[in-house]
Amino acid sequence: MNDAKQQTELETPAPKELSPAARRALAEAQARREASDAEQAKLPREIGGRGGKEPGRYGDWEIKGLTSDF
Repeated sequence: MNDAKQQTELETPAPKELSPAARRALAEAQARREASDAEQAKLPREIGGRGGKEPGRYGDWEIKGLTSDF
Protein backbone atom coordinates (compact mmCIF):
# COMPACT_ATOMS: atom_id res chain seq x y z
CA MET A 1 0.00 0.00 0.00
CA ASN A 2 2.91 2.35 0.70
CA ASP A 3 4.28 1.78 -2.82
CA ALA A 4 0.96 2.87 -4.35
CA LYS A 5 1.07 6.13 -2.40
CA GLN A 6 4.64 6.81 -3.54
CA GLN A 7 3.65 6.00 -7.13
CA THR A 8 0.88 8.62 -7.19
CA GLU A 9 3.12 11.22 -5.55
CA LEU A 10 5.69 10.71 -8.29
CA GLU A 11 3.09 11.00 -11.05
CA THR A 12 1.53 14.27 -9.85
CA PRO A 13 4.16 16.80 -8.73
CA ALA A 14 3.09 19.79 -6.70
CA PRO A 15 2.38 22.87 -8.85
CA LYS A 16 5.18 25.44 -8.85
CA GLU A 17 4.57 28.95 -7.60
CA LEU A 18 4.64 31.37 -10.52
CA SER A 19 6.65 34.57 -10.37
CA PRO A 20 4.85 37.90 -10.74
CA ALA A 21 6.37 38.31 -14.22
CA ALA A 22 5.08 34.89 -15.28
CA ARG A 23 1.60 35.66 -13.97
CA ARG A 24 1.66 38.99 -15.84
CA ALA A 25 2.76 37.26 -19.07
CA LEU A 26 -0.01 34.68 -18.77
CA ALA A 27 -2.59 37.42 -18.17
CA GLU A 28 -1.33 39.36 -21.21
CA ALA A 29 -1.47 36.25 -23.40
CA GLN A 30 -5.03 35.53 -22.26
CA ALA A 31 -6.02 39.13 -23.06
CA ARG A 32 -4.48 38.81 -26.56
CA ARG A 33 -6.36 35.53 -27.16
CA GLU A 34 -9.64 37.11 -26.08
CA ALA A 35 -9.03 40.15 -28.32
CA SER A 36 -8.19 37.88 -31.26
CA ASP A 37 -11.33 35.81 -30.68
CA ALA A 38 -13.43 38.99 -30.52
CA GLU A 39 -11.94 40.19 -33.84
CA GLN A 40 -12.64 36.82 -35.46
CA ALA A 41 -16.25 36.96 -34.25
CA LYS A 42 -16.70 40.37 -35.96
CA LEU A 43 -15.64 39.06 -39.37
CA PRO A 44 -18.32 37.73 -41.72
CA ARG A 45 -18.55 33.95 -42.04
CA GLU A 46 -17.06 32.50 -45.20
CA ILE A 47 -19.40 30.22 -47.13
CA GLY A 48 -17.66 27.17 -48.57
CA GLY A 49 -14.23 28.28 -47.37
CA ARG A 50 -11.31 26.11 -46.38
CA GLY A 51 -11.62 26.76 -42.64
CA GLY A 52 -8.76 26.99 -40.19
CA LYS A 53 -6.17 29.72 -39.81
CA GLU A 54 -5.30 32.06 -42.65
CA PRO A 55 -2.61 30.27 -44.71
CA GLY A 56 -1.11 33.50 -46.02
CA ARG A 57 -0.28 34.50 -42.48
CA TYR A 58 0.81 31.14 -41.15
CA GLY A 59 2.53 29.90 -44.32
CA ASP A 60 0.86 26.52 -44.58
CA TRP A 61 -1.93 25.12 -46.69
CA GLU A 62 -2.72 22.07 -44.60
CA ILE A 63 -5.98 20.73 -43.21
CA LYS A 64 -6.17 17.41 -41.35
CA GLY A 65 -2.79 16.31 -42.69
CA LEU A 66 -3.57 17.07 -46.35
CA THR A 67 -1.37 19.73 -47.92
CA SER A 68 -1.98 21.79 -51.05
CA ASP A 69 0.43 24.22 -52.68
CA PHE A 70 -1.71 26.37 -54.92
